[in-house]
Amino acid sequence: MAELVGAKRQEIALMNGLTVNLHLQMLSFFKPTPRRYKILLEARAFPSDHYAVESQLRLHGLDVEKSMVLLQPRQGEETLRTEDILAVIEKEGDSIAVIMFSGVQYYTGQLFDIPRITRAGQKKGCLVGFDLAHAVGNVELHLHDWGVDFACWCSYKYLNSGAGGLAGAYIHEKHSKNIKPALVGWWGHDFKTRFLMENKFQLSEGINGFRLSNPPILLVCALHASLEVFSQTTVKALRRKSILLTGYLEYLIKHYYSEDKTNPEKPFVRIITPSQIEERGCQLTLSFSLPIKSVFKELEKRGVACDMREPNALRVAPVPLYNSFLDVHRFIEILGSAITSSKQTANNTVLSGSY
Repeated sequence: MAELVGAKRQEIALMNGLTVNLHLQMLSFFKPTPRRYKILLEARAFPSDHYAVESQLRLHGLDVEKSMVLLQPRQGEETLRTEDILAVIEKEGDSIAVIMFSGVQYYTGQLFDIPRITRAGQKKGCLVGFDLAHAVGNVELHLHDWGVDFACWCSYKYLNSGAGGLAGAYIHEKHSKNIKPALVGWWGHDFKTRFLMENKFQLSEGINGFRLSNPPILLVCALHASLEVFSQTTVKALRRKSILLTGYLEYLIKHYYSEDKTNPEKPFVRIITPSQIEERGCQLTLSFSLPIKSVFKELEKRGVACDMREPNALRVAPVPLYNSFLDVHRFIEILGSAITSSKQTANNTVLSGSY
């Protein structure tokens, strides 16, 4: 696991669920003062992250409207520009206590520039954390070398450990002495004396002190099996294949399903995810000129495993660990069939409504 996130073994712990770990970390990293009391995150962060940040602010008696800095894309754009993120940090940084960003944005698939955001935030005195749910197992991470203060992730996306699988948490070793858990359990007690049962708490250093109790064995087994598969390759090799797979998918979508100004009746697909390879993982988020629910339903009928998100997005991710270029080509063919059926359904609905 340490290799997948680019951390030292003593900097990570596998425990709880992602949001539980985020709360435990925020309780220790978010220490608002009259001068530095804000939390910065992207405006369309995953709801659980958004709710966690909101509740942390309320826990400290802060006004959410004044303390929660939500970074929006520019007018008419779907994704955030790195220069805009850095500009907000430069402008607001003196009042920001914690920057809490996604590594890869769950909706758009945008890969944020983690090292630059980290450096910019720390230069202004902010603590910088990341939700890596859609990044771990997907893109190369070097949390220790980048100096990221803290991070958390789940294991049921690219780590393939099943819904509700064991989550992970990271705290940089530079905080091993100064960041203490606000809530403790017996698994946070130093292992050397834990079983003496003297009820004299001796805190383990770093992230190990944040452990509360024994992890569920079935969840451990599922994650262990996945990590065994990952150990047979490297993230660098997977990323190399991923760039080619997603690039191939992007090329085919643009080739077959781009908007045709000369044929306004032709359904089209638009890619929301950035085209620059350094700004995305394997996911492409697509929007359609046809009703998204109809397209998604037709894809499901044809055995395609992808994901719909309101209001009008389809998330497609050719995963290098198990998907092939043939899979991508087959998806494009099936997508054409699904679009044709969706258009026919839409036309029939219009016709039936005209009587």
